[in-house]
Amino acid sequence: MGQEVLVLNSDYEPLNICNMRRAVLLVFLGKVDVLHEDGALLRTVRNEYHSPSVVRLKSHIKRPRPKLKLSRRSIFARDNYTCQYCGYRSNDLTVDHIVPKRLGGETSWDNLVCCCKKCNCQKGDKTLSQVGFTLEREPRRPKYVPFISLTKFISGARNEVWRDYLPVFDGFARRHATEDAEAAVAARR
Repeated sequence: MGQEVLVLNSDYEPLNICNMRRAVLLVFLGKVDVLHEDGALLRTVRNEYHSPSVVRLKSHIKRPRPKLKLSRRSIFARDNYTCQYCGYRSNDLTVDHIVPKRLGGETSWDNLVCCCKKCNCQKGDKTLSQVGFTLEREPRRPKYVPFISLTKFISGARNEVWRDYLPVFDGFARRHATEDAEAAVAARR
């Protein structure tokens, strides 16, 4: 029961990602409708059930729109754990100020990017033009803030069934899913 289940509000807005045990409990309590099932079977003493993949709450939950906080994890998620200077993908990255702090660079969404340790050491506290680096993508504050954490939202966007319920990041999710597929093919070679 280690799978994750996407929980939608009654208006189909993504609310949360919960574990399978919690989702099955919500189904048996009659609080959710199962929209998509997973291929796995859940067996009880008397019956077999298909495990849910996406569930929708029967009653609407009002929640205030969350504010996306600037943090290392949100920068990594925004940049998809990819160095913005050389394109290296890893979980072992640093955060770099494009305009160094000593030159008045702010700690903001527009000035922070993911950076591998090699590029960070090479750049140091110099500007991009001094080192000759270019950015793969201009950093921006994400426009859409999901109720679920950004890292879980992006990893959930890789699930093909869930993409239908994450329409705002649809192109974003497809791009990252395509990059993951290309990386997997390259790793097999």
